[in-house]
Amino acid sequence: MAYFTIFASRNYNHDLDELIQEVFRDKFKITGSAEGTRQVEIQPKGWFSRNKITIRVADEETDPAYFENNVPGMMGFYQAIPFEDDDLQYRVMVQISVINTMLAIETEKDIRQEDLQLFVQLAGKVGGICFLPDGTLLDLDGRAIVTPDGKSGPAEFSPRACTKKVRGEDRSTPEGLARKQRSLAAIKEKGIPILETLPELPPLEELRVKSRDEIARRAVALLIVIQYACDIAQDGDLRESKEFVLEMLDKFGVADELTAAERDLLEQPEPASQDAINITWQYEAYWALLWALGLLDELGHPDETCDCDFAINVVASCESFGEFLAKTTLRRPEEILDEADKLYRLHWACVNERIKGQPAPAGMNESIVLERRRALFWMLSYRDEAWDDISMDT
Repeated sequence: MAYFTIFASRNYNHDLDELIQEVFRDKFKITGSAEGTRQVEIQPKGWFSRNKITIRVADEETDPAYFENNVPGMMGFYQAIPFEDDDLQYRVMVQISVINTMLAIETEKDIRQEDLQLFVQLAGKVGGICFLPDGTLLDLDGRAIVTPDGKSGPAEFSPRACTKKVRGEDRSTPEGLARKQRSLAAIKEKGIPILETLPELPPLEELRVKSRDEIARRAVALLIVIQYACDIAQDGDLRESKEFVLEMLDKFGVADELTAAERDLLEQPEPASQDAINITWQYEAYWALLWALGLLDELGHPDETCDCDFAINVVASCESFGEFLAKTTLRRPEEILDEADKLYRLHWACVNERIKGQPAPAGMNESIVLERRRALFWMLSYRDEAWDDISMDT
């Protein structure tokens, strides 16, 4: 017997039979049901291939005892491994803590390379990580996350948590349901996949929409620090760039609005290129702030990057923060929440296609969607999360 286990964090599992069929149906006979009997038998169709595969399925709803008994042990196992990367160990521990689905795969004979490829393909479809008997963890693309001796693999791993694990059980309100249905209808019209079970956002009365002044200050501070990030990414004169940025922050009186990540970028003796690139992408978050401040007619479909010249000039043409603020008119809170709900669902569509190895639907750019979502959720004070810590669960 040989073993291969997939662990995942999922809102629902009623699609597991379909996903198993997608992976195995061409060359295998499949019996049983992941949703019904909780066990699937997969038998090769060829006469000379007799390596039967059995997949046993468990989740927190149907077998809570399994997770109560096994997740702590799994966490203890990886806590004891001497990771060479402490941050990677933290990410692995976070992932294990939100596991709520297990697919235990057993084969009668040794696992061949072609079998391994199919198992990894299934892991990709369910959005899981792969556990090998020796303790190696593989990401959903088959690349190693960590080996038993603590060495980091080539996988670019980030934990994936379903909303059920992050937020607890979903609840519905008439306002939230109506908003969700409007978003789904608009998304369907563009031919973009939807997930009916993706939860509602809270009603407006449970959120605190930030003031026009707060949003305007965040926008100006962000725009200024983005200029420094762009200079880093383009190998510009950082001494001159930093002097200019500090001068602009002082001129507009927004130095106190910088986030921890932005301050860190300004204080790094040799700024990290990736940190700078991450902040340059926040031009798209800034664009959403401008939209909320009434400086754009519409936010538009997230398939093209924002107009950077306009984005700069809308502030650069002002001599003070007060002059910039006077240009703005905050949109109604309902509009901001409507847009946040739609971006939340578009983000799911992007992630869903990425997991399948496909490009984002309808020409969307996932980074644009993500950054616009950051700004919209921040303006709503969603979960009271700071700008740098906005959750991107789908």
